[in-house]
Amino acid sequence: MRYWWANQNQTYGHEIVGGYLWSPKCKSNGERNAFYEFMREVSPGDIVFSFSETLIAAIGIARSYCYESPKPTEFGSTGSNWGPIGWKVDVSFRELSTQVRPKDHMNRLASHLPAKYAPLRPTGDGLQSVYLTEVGSGFAATLFSLIGSEANLVSDAATAVSVAERATPAAEPTLEEWERREEARVLEAKDVPETDRQAIVQARRGQGVFRANVRQVERACRVTRVDRPEHLIAIHIRPWRDSSNSERLTGENGLLLTPTIDHLFDKGFISFEGGGRLIVSPVAHEESLQRMGIRRSEHLNVGTFSEQQRRFLDYHRENVFREAVVRR
Repeated sequence: MRYWWANQNQTYGHEIVGGYLWSPKCKSNGERNAFYEFMREVSPGDIVFSFSETLIAAIGIARSYCYESPKPTEFGSTGSNWGPIGWKVDVSFRELSTQVRPKDHMNRLASHLPAKYAPLRPTGDGLQSVYLTEVGSGFAATLFSLIGSEANLVSDAATAVSVAERATPAAEPTLEEWERREEARVLEAKDVPETDRQAIVQARRGQGVFRANVRQVERACRVTRVDRPEHLIAIHIRPWRDSSNSERLTGENGLLLTPTIDHLFDKGFISFEGGGRLIVSPVAHEESLQRMGIRRSEHLNVGTFSEQQRRFLDYHRENVFREAVVRR
């Protein structure tokens, strides 16, 4: 279990009621932002302290890993410079009857502030630049003691969520809804021939023209080496939802994977470098990985990829792979 601080001044009401955290993927100038990248490290069962208007106003339990999601419509004009697609984590929040002002307790909290990516100044003033950042167990324990029994209830529930997640991964309903809306848009596109529309929709499920095109490029699962077609799934490298219509059909944007490897790749628990090295997400559950035949200690190279495949893999690593922030 890890502990996170979310600065929700602008979006508190929407995120608390809606049960989520949402951030852009990057700054308005296109640069990566550590406080957005931290979204990709959250795991089910982690605890989130919600900071709004100088107060810890709520505590939440993460119920999903991070996934791509459109900017919530309820944000309206808030964050007008944010991109339309960002990161989302499902969180069950509990608003607190005992809301704590950290600034009033810096004599207890200051020594637990992290040296980098701290959510507060040493004076206790909030940092507007922070959206999400990790806080240590000492900082969290101090907040728990200040909040009282409500915090313990959330902590106990978080442990249960973490255990349950190992057996039943959390659903990502927003992602499914997003893809269904995009599929409907394709079917209604009058400037696309009917046969192409059907092929594009079938490609979302790894079928039809897309699967045939992938088989022109790939012959077997890159990881397991299984080559029987009936055991292989055609999957997009750059997700169908993020691709242009031509990218949804080209075989260069596809891999043939066995079902467990397909799951790991699709959910961002593994990816590949252009030269073929398999990379494993630091948030992937170790025991589950081993049961699916993936071992972190094994330096597996699955073979080189074409130039176009490498371009799509760049996108996968930047936008799907659950990569930890490099902390200096």
